[in-house]
Amino acid sequence: MRIAQLAPLAESVPPKQYGGTERIVSYLTEELVRQGHDVTLFASGDSQTNARLEPMCREGLRKTNGVSNPQAPFTLMLEKTFSSAHQFDLFHSHLDFLAFPLARRCGTPVLTTLHGRLDLPELKPVFAEFFDCPLISISNAQRNPLAWANWQQTIHHGLPKNLYSFHPHSGSYLVFVGRLTPEKRPDHAIEIAKRVGMPLKIAAKVDPVDQEYFRTVIKPLLSDPLVEFVGEVTDAQKNDLIGNAYALVAPFDWPEPFGLVFIEALACGTPVLAYRRGSVPEIIDDGYTGFICDTMEHMIKAVPCISSLDRQPCRLAFEQRFTVERMVQDYLSAYENLLGAPEETYQPSLKGCKTIVNF
Repeated sequence: MRIAQLAPLAESVPPKQYGGTERIVSYLTEELVRQGHDVTLFASGDSQTNARLEPMCREGLRKTNGVSNPQAPFTLMLEKTFSSAHQFDLFHSHLDFLAFPLARRCGTPVLTTLHGRLDLPELKPVFAEFFDCPLISISNAQRNPLAWANWQQTIHHGLPKNLYSFHPHSGSYLVFVGRLTPEKRPDHAIEIAKRVGMPLKIAAKVDPVDQEYFRTVIKPLLSDPLVEFVGEVTDAQKNDLIGNAYALVAPFDWPEPFGLVFIEALACGTPVLAYRRGSVPEIIDDGYTGFICDTMEHMIKAVPCISSLDRQPCRLAFEQRFTVERMVQDYLSAYENLLGAPEETYQPSLKGCKTIVNF
């Protein structure tokens, strides 16, 4: 199968440090190549891949100085990719809705995986207009705000089996991994660690948009002797950081579309403490691979209960449900279904969306 993967340009594929979407695009691309498919990756020029790389800019835009308008390289990317449509059996876009107008006019099928939150009101008119664009969700919870859209399948993320190693013995600290942003509630993670008297290691990046939040809310909390700010980490560093932790604490207070760090923890054998938000109940087995909590008080009470959990089921849950091989098998099924589907058979139900164009 001749497949074009369209990656975001913010980070390289794979990213050097933080970058969940680019990481998944890399795992998907490399496994498709390993299975013998002809894959072209449209991504930043500093990407590393066994596929054919078509560089769309010199390096990931987050690293590039002097790019004031990132829409410029994205516009060139869309032109370059879709002008070569005749070379491919299928486009797989990871660009949210940016490719929709060209996808509608393209003779080559285009499948879009949505990696972000979908509960923002301005998204409804976009997806209502492009109701015919086939979509993949990364959790069932993610699609709830747009349940009427053209969903083909839910495909949970997957990781290479040997990326993280099983750590059978529990450490003595909590770990928080992610972005230092209000919806991730690192302040709750710090408060939980203080209330239970357990060290907390924070491995996270601070986006420019969150610099003020970091400076005014989080930085003052880092002076506590229980808290260690590690910064961004690589996969190799993450293996031991997460694997040697007592538990991953994830008090994310937003509709998490998936949460790659959850399955990274499972792969290491580390139980997860998470709020009941978004995808969490689809990934964590409450009382088995971690605890799903409704409030901070609930999570504080759950911390000592982690010691009662066996770490082996965490690794087994990863191996059975969240490997790259399973993810690619699911995507190949979606590709084949799309290529074999007759044109314009989808008729959406827009129930509840009568006023969605008014924003």
